[in-house]
Parts: sequence; structure tokens; C-alpha cells
Amino acid sequence: MKDAVYTHGHHESVLRSHRWRTAENSAAYLLGELRPGLDVLDVGCGPGTITADLAARVAPGRVTAVDASAGVLEQAREVAAERGVKNVEFAVADVHALDFADDSFDVVHAHQVLQHVGDPVGALREMRRVCRPGGVVAVRDSDYAGFTWFPEVPALTEWLALYRRVARGNGGEPDAGRRLLSWARAAGFTDITPTAAAWCFATREDRAWWSALWADRTTESAYGRLAVEGGHTSPERLAAVAGGWREWGACDDGWFAVPHGEILCRV
Repeated sequence: MKDAVYTHGHHESVLRSHRWRTAENSAAYLLGELRPGLDVLDVGCGPGTITADLAARVAPGRVTAVDASAGVLEQAREVAAERGVKNVEFAVADVHALDFADDSFDVVHAHQVLQHVGDPVGALREMRRVCRPGGVVAVRDSDYAGFTWFPEVPALTEWLALYRRVARGNGGEPDAGRRLLSWARAAGFTDITPTAAAWCFATREDRAWWSALWADRTTESAYGRLAVEGGHTSPERLAAVAGGWREWGACDDGWFAVPHGEILCRV
């Protein structure tokens, strides 16, 4: 198995996107399964905004939030503290080798994680192992090949092809959403509910936010550095792509959709 590199890194432009995420806009398919008293494992929690929402819904149950980055866990702790959430604990962990006993959690959740790992099927097996009988493993990932937008700014077409090359070069699978069902079946799940949902950025405010964070991410984040170091592009082309994002963001009729695959796997 090839070790995957997290393509985005943790630049401010990346965390700007991650901090926007809530249980409502990023885990709605899971909310009907939650109730007070459940124990939850949140895999790849990032800055912890979804984590805090989950914790509020299952209290007095416990949420264990894990991420491969110790630095981003500090931000997650700050979010929990700011919201007064007391039923969360944090730990550094590798989804391929979770340091928890079998049957430890009622819900195991991962948002935008499997697209970045080297062995998504193995990761799902680990998530299944630590989930109690009767519990659920819930996974949601975007599908980059399904991204669509208007108007057709040429630089965004270049961006999408470039991002997919870089992500695969780093050992990930950017079109993970469409593969979740097949990965879950390969991991041994048999009771699977697959769904799909989308984010849509089409208001003036949403366009400004989405285009700015991707313009910044293109030139300033680990993704841009890895794109150049991997021989996929040049700094000059990255600057042109960032300009394309700003061009799209300035369009009054601009529209962008991000599709996601989702699976609820009963154990």
C-alpha cells in the first residue's frame, strides 16, 4: 500500500473551508441515526466544527475526535471550548490502524477522509472493527469529476484536471464519492444505504468565499507546492488558475456544485 500524502495541507485557505462545515451541511444523512447517549468516533475531524455539532446531539454520550495532524487538533479543542462542549476528547490517529478496541463506538463517522488515504477499503475495515454491532459507519466524500460550474471559465477546467492529477499522484482518489459503495462492499459491509447530496455556491457571498479560498489554496497551500514539486504544473500556471477562480467569483450568474457520495453502513 502506498502511503498517501494529504493533498490540501492545513493552510488557512484550507481551514477556511473546513471551519464552514456543520453537521447540517455536511452530515445530514447521518443525523437521523443520532440520539443522546451514543458514543461516536469522528475520524479525520479537522478543526472540529462537525465534531462539536455531533457532540451536542449525542450528549451525554461521548465523542472521540481523531486526526492525523496534531496541529489541527489544537484548533478542534479550541472550537469545543468556545462552544462549551464537554463530551469530546481528541487524539492523533491513523485511520488504517485505529488505536481502539473492537466494538468501541456506536457511530463511526468520516467526512472527506477516504479520498485522501492510501487504502480506503482497509480504512473502512478498521472503522467497521471499532463499531459495535447494531451501530453505523457513516462516510461522505466529494467526487471531483462530478464538479460542475457556470460560466465555463477555461482556467477552472485546467484546475480540475490538475487537481485530479496531483491528488492521484499523492496516493489519493479524488473521485471517491462514486466509489464509496464499492469500497464498503469490498470491506465486508452488506447492509449499506448509499445516497448523494451536493453543496451549491451561487449567491454573491458564497461565490466570493468559494472562489477566494480556492484562489488562495492554488497558490499558497500545500496543494500548490505539491503540484509544482510533482512536475504537474508551474508557478505561472498556478497564478493563471487562481486568476480564473477570481474571474468566476466575479460573475453575477456564477454557479458551482460539489456532489458527494454518502454511505450508511450498518454493522
